[in-house]
Amino acid sequence: MFFGSHVSIRNGYLQAAKTALDLGANAFQYFPKNPRSIGVKNFDLEDAKDCATFCSEHNIASVAHSPYPTKLIPDNKDLEQQIIYSLQNDLEIVEACGSIGVVVHFGTTTKTDPLEGYKKMIDVLNQVLTNWSGTAKILLENNAGAGSDMGITLEEMVQVRSLTDFPDQIGFCFDTCHAFASGIWTGENWSLLEKKAIELNYFNELKAVHFNNSKYSTGQRKDRHANLIDGHITPSQLQEVLSTSSLSEIPFILETPKDESTNIARKLCL
Repeated sequence: MFFGSHVSIRNGYLQAAKTALDLGANAFQYFPKNPRSIGVKNFDLEDAKDCATFCSEHNIASVAHSPYPTKLIPDNKDLEQQIIYSLQNDLEIVEACGSIGVVVHFGTTTKTDPLEGYKKMIDVLNQVLTNWSGTAKILLENNAGAGSDMGITLEEMVQVRSLTDFPDQIGFCFDTCHAFASGIWTGENWSLLEKKAIELNYFNELKAVHFNNSKYSTGQRKDRHANLIDGHITPSQLQEVLSTSSLSEIPFILETPKDESTNIARKLCL
């Protein structure tokens, strides 16, 4: 299986891959640029290509995470255009680095009717992908449910993807903390959630798992990650996720504090 954590690109994309390998990981996640900016980055193409080569040589899988301000349901046209350009830039960086795709939080809105929000999100995705011909994908991540009911269910993920003009360029990222926080996974119903994911063909398009514990109990809709051994999700519940055959080739990414070794995740497999 592929395990790793989020690493910094402070010293470049190649160094990020080397850092992951030094940590004993065979997967990693990174921000393609400043995590607090949705600007377009003039990135070092050679460094990105060196990262791709290094990962290929060492069988390392990687994904990127879009900057925090990225919103798939922008509040206005100016912001919408900035986000479209930013995500297109993210895809270019991810493609050059040889990564699977860029993770984007499923959209939410409290300023308009949810149905209009879904339409806007689909429109934004279409605009981002209309001229994209690379292999890197947009990876929609499930929400924890803080402040909105949008983006919680697997059905939403699958439906939004299917309604875009470019479903083949969209995949999914499953966050264990978010699923637990929202209540779709209680820790006790994994077999039912797995069955639903198979029926919906969700697993067929799943490209990454954010492997996080939760500081709060299930259903509280609080997006607060915890160390794997410290949260409300028990080791046996985490093991159940890890033992899912449909996830055997999917990279598991820890987003918890840097001092937590990826070896903890590996040990849970035993």
